[in-house]
Amino acid sequence: MLIFRSGVSLVFAIFILQFSFCNFAAAQTPAEPEILTLGRCLEIALEQNRDIQKAGEYQNWLQGRYLEERAQALPQVALGGALRRDSDDTYYQFTDGLFPKEQDITSVDVSLSQAIFTWGKIPAAIRAARLGLASGDEQLRLARQAALRDVTGAFYDVLLAQELLDIARKNLILRERHLEDAKKRFQLGTATDYDVLAAQVDLDNIRPFVIRQENAVRTAKKRLLFHLGREEAAIEVEGTLEAAPAPLPSYGEAVAVAMERRPELTNQRLLVQGYEELIRIVRSDLRPRLDLVGSYARRTLSSGDLDLDATAWNAAVVLSFPLFDGFRTKGKVMQARSQYETARLEEARLRDQVTLEVRTALDAVREARMIVEALEGTVAQAERLLQMAEQGMEYGVKTRLDVDDARVNLTQARANRAGAQHDYLVALAALRWVQGVLGEGEAGGEAE
Repeated sequence: MLIFRSGVSLVFAIFILQFSFCNFAAAQTPAEPEILTLGRCLEIALEQNRDIQKAGEYQNWLQGRYLEERAQALPQVALGGALRRDSDDTYYQFTDGLFPKEQDITSVDVSLSQAIFTWGKIPAAIRAARLGLASGDEQLRLARQAALRDVTGAFYDVLLAQELLDIARKNLILRERHLEDAKKRFQLGTATDYDVLAAQVDLDNIRPFVIRQENAVRTAKKRLLFHLGREEAAIEVEGTLEAAPAPLPSYGEAVAVAMERRPELTNQRLLVQGYEELIRIVRSDLRPRLDLVGSYARRTLSSGDLDLDATAWNAAVVLSFPLFDGFRTKGKVMQARSQYETARLEEARLRDQVTLEVRTALDAVREARMIVEALEGTVAQAERLLQMAEQGMEYGVKTRLDVDDARVNLTQARANRAGAQHDYLVALAALRWVQGVLGEGEAGGEAE
């Protein structure tokens, strides 16, 4: 029996160890990184971005506010009931037992109130609530477009960081080859220790840049995940910085689209209309009001041998006319008018700001496109120049300084081209953002 138990314990221990090892191995196996394209990033942002979710909850709050304001125009019905027992032997003693000392009373009441005329207060409140709903839609549009803008910029930041890292790594490999070549030529007696030391210094100088670019890639990916509304995850960004020149709208066309489609402007116009309704609402506080009120009740009384069952109802049309409220309503109207004028001034300021933003965005796109066009062919020329310098050095007609200059020019040309392409793509997204059409279609038209 002891041998059997020991054998079972051993088998069980082996099973636990195997299970623990499998779990440990699974935990140590890195998860496959998720491949993200720009389209996929935009889809994720629309689903998980925190600002978009907040705007959606604000819409729910506005819907509740609308229901609250609309309730003023609907009948208000209340049901009440009571069950009461009274015990008082005062009259019982006074009447020598003729009047019962205990009474049981039950009652059921239904009351109704309906506003008939409020001098426009209720309709104005309902219209203001509807404007609030429309304002919530615009704020949701604003949150979506802002998320798409941020995600687009973060996505291209990752691509640029990866491109610069690739350039740095290629440059590092090239410097390593030059160091190996210098060492071989030193062993053959065709190079000096100065050449080997110079190659080693060049290699050591490029390593910090590679390290910085590796960290820049990690930082850019974390920023992208933040805008996607995701926690830390393994991702790989797939895309290109290559972009064909897109037709641009004229300044007048871009401004016209922005004035019509920009969510901030539309929201501000709705806010101005809402303050107009607010003025009507506060003015009605000092106006006549007409309401219909009524109630129906059923009551029972049980006291000794007495049992009563009775009903009662009433209906009335009530007129209320506040004559003087200590200028409270006048103060509210003054506040509402001030808010209305402030909203109108803010709308004018926003129009000026949007006009400036459109001009700045168009200039940025044109500038970036001109730089991309100017850099076309520069990389190929720099590559050819480096090749000629290296061949010239082999034939003794070029110096190492000429080769180093050509190599620096090639690296700079590649980095400039990547940066210009990145700036052009980001500027295009910014132009659609300032027009209020990012993710909702693009404004057409050729540039003037």
